[in-house]
Amino acid sequence: MKKSTNKDMSFILVLTSLLSILKICTAIDTINTTQFLRDGDTLVSSGGVFELGFFSPGNSKNRYVGIWYKKIPGNTVVWVANKEIPLTSTLGILKVIEPGVLALLNDTENILWSSNTSTVARNPILQLLDSGNLVLREATDDNPENFLFQSFDYLSDTTLPSTNFGWNYVTGRENYLSSWKTNEDPSPGNFTFHLDPTGYPQGIVKRGNLTLCRIGPWNGVRLSGIPNARQDPTYRYGLFMSKNKTYYWEEAIDKSVISRVTLSQSGVVQRRTWVDRTQEWVVYLNIPADVCDTYKICGAYGRCNIGNSPACGCLDKFVPKDPEGWVRSDSSKGCIRRTPLNCQEGDEFLKYSGIKLPDSRYSSWINESMTLEECKGACLKNCSCMAYTQLDISGKGSGCLFWFGDLVDIRDLPTDGQDIYIRMASSELDSKGKRRKIFIFTLTSLMGVVLLGLSSMLYYWKKKKNKEKRRITVRHEKDFELPLFDLSTISKATNNFSIDKKLGQGGYGPVYKGMLEDGQDVAVKRLSKTSMQGLDEFMNEVICIAKLQHRNLVKLLGCCIQGEEKMLIYEYMPNKSLDFILFDKTRSTLIDWPKRLQIVNGVARGLVYIHQDSRLRIIHRDLKASNILLDTDMNPKISDFGIARTFRGNETEDLTSRVVGTYGYMSPEYAVHGRFSVKSDVFSFGVMVLEIVSGKRNSGFSAEDQHLNLLGHAWTLYKDGRSLELVDPYLRESANQYEVLRLIHMGLLCVQQCPDDRPNMASVVAMLDNEIALPRANQPGFFTERDASVSESIASNSSNVITITQLEPR
Repeated sequence: MKKSTNKDMSFILVLTSLLSILKICTAIDTINTTQFLRDGDTLVSSGGVFELGFFSPGNSKNRYVGIWYKKIPGNTVVWVANKEIPLTSTLGILKVIEPGVLALLNDTENILWSSNTSTVARNPILQLLDSGNLVLREATDDNPENFLFQSFDYLSDTTLPSTNFGWNYVTGRENYLSSWKTNEDPSPGNFTFHLDPTGYPQGIVKRGNLTLCRIGPWNGVRLSGIPNARQDPTYRYGLFMSKNKTYYWEEAIDKSVISRVTLSQSGVVQRRTWVDRTQEWVVYLNIPADVCDTYKICGAYGRCNIGNSPACGCLDKFVPKDPEGWVRSDSSKGCIRRTPLNCQEGDEFLKYSGIKLPDSRYSSWINESMTLEECKGACLKNCSCMAYTQLDISGKGSGCLFWFGDLVDIRDLPTDGQDIYIRMASSELDSKGKRRKIFIFTLTSLMGVVLLGLSSMLYYWKKKKNKEKRRITVRHEKDFELPLFDLSTISKATNNFSIDKKLGQGGYGPVYKGMLEDGQDVAVKRLSKTSMQGLDEFMNEVICIAKLQHRNLVKLLGCCIQGEEKMLIYEYMPNKSLDFILFDKTRSTLIDWPKRLQIVNGVARGLVYIHQDSRLRIIHRDLKASNILLDTDMNPKISDFGIARTFRGNETEDLTSRVVGTYGYMSPEYAVHGRFSVKSDVFSFGVMVLEIVSGKRNSGFSAEDQHLNLLGHAWTLYKDGRSLELVDPYLRESANQYEVLRLIHMGLLCVQQCPDDRPNMASVVAMLDNEIALPRANQPGFFTERDASVSESIASNSSNVITITQLEPR
């Protein structure tokens, strides 16, 4: 055999490199861990529909990794990977890193952007599909449920057919559109488009936290409220709802028709279709379409009609709440009923037709085949129920959609409008209705005489049978009903509050596990006679939590008020609280890195809800590990709203002379000055994040040879570039280092000394989703403390404060 020379070896190496490059250039749609894409290389989906590569938007010199249509001129970009972290040169590399991470490296081979996954794969590959979806998966597994990463889960400003647009409650992720900042900058701009599942799913366009436009709710056929909506024969669509997911989906019927939905830089949702003959994108739909699509432009019970001038008017039998304002074309205060309701004497419902249904975030629904008459009966029994409509107009069943509170954002839709039945005083019925009511009243009176004796006989039997549940009406802002349990029922469920049923003890009192007669497990929080909380805290928790409905908030099932007893009955959380597991060396192994990320995500999304998406802005004021409960799947639920405070309108902060909370979680401005805001909860959340990463409590923590608490220790390591040393030893081998460093960084941003420096929770969620870059963190609050009493801390920080802040432990 001829011996190889150096010249031969050089030739072989060059040939191998050329073949490798050729392989990438000619590859249809896939690369593996031995291949990579340089700037100039592309992946092309198997049918030649989409292309992945590096690009510069507009006149920008920055480089991004994106996906665009292969056969449409002009590089119409539908997805961007590193939209907030651009490359500044053409030396970037996109590659798959074992054990299953997609990474973008810059010219110094540092990871600039990576996929958000911690799942291990033996042979990961990256594939661009003809749907436009970029997927990272195990080479032998093409099941979408097992994808390590897919671009369809991280939308930019565009959705394509086959994209699921909405919520995954298991991961806590929301898939929504963000407008580009400019034509040259694909980072998130001012506008977002969401499928909001609160109440009943509908589409909402926002600028920051401000709702600008609304589509919906889903009516079994379409998202209602779109003027002149028509069934398109080129695609089908629908709404999927389960306990794990809620999303709007589309699927192309005619694959030859190229269509996409975009959110423009000015906040307009558009459906565009490519016309090959004219070589241009044609706008098929615009939302908002006109001034009547402006969110609640006519106020409560106002009705917008684009054909009128002015466009705003009141619903029939309603009058302007502020007549002088309406004269000045200011209809923001809306309308009120001409005749006030009188639920005790009897109300009725009037039918209003051809309208866009009101905002459904303050609604509830029953997904059953109920008739409209049954819907009316259910709504009539509840004085808080203001309106109802048919849930499903597809003909497959009715069901009910109810509204509670004022009805807002109504417009006329003569072609595709729906019917709604609104609660009115009986006196507002027409003469025919009045005569019918008089007849019914007379007939009822005659029957009443006959039934009086029978009713008396049945009274005691009913009283005996109806001992488990009654209804209690608590009035606060708006009426609502909460089940009231008898003391005997709860005593029986907890085996007379047996010690072996006791789950724990808090500032409120003991908590017991119980089982109702129907087999449902519950947690019973019993106000202790020696508790530092009283009736005010009890009612505060009832009012707050009964108004809140979110997958990351514990569900209140009812209460018990009998004699000296005051109890709250919650859904039972089998894994108890976060602190019960996190700070125990043995039990902490139950929550690996993905589960800890899941917990952080869930708590963050629960806080976004109470801070900005619920009816009132709510500040929890006692967020800590022991108030985070965990269900069977370790999904977190925020609990204990006994000392929560609510804000209205534009209020952002308040001052109290009575500080209540838990040392170690309280923000400096709250502990020292009694000043609290949403940023106080952000501080507490940041403390929990650092505790979750480290497995250590902030309170009582001390580092070797340092007079630092956990926050100070994390800050010191962060400044020295040694943040990985903070990680729980149990996680050091398995945790994704990029995710760990980013989470520690985010936690430190949340605990910064100055409240204005801390991000809000919506920004935190974006950080968790890897959607925005993290600024450098500043010094945390209380970072030099160790073994110092709270009173000493207050004394050293509030010498010039007139109001003395009283601190109460929890």
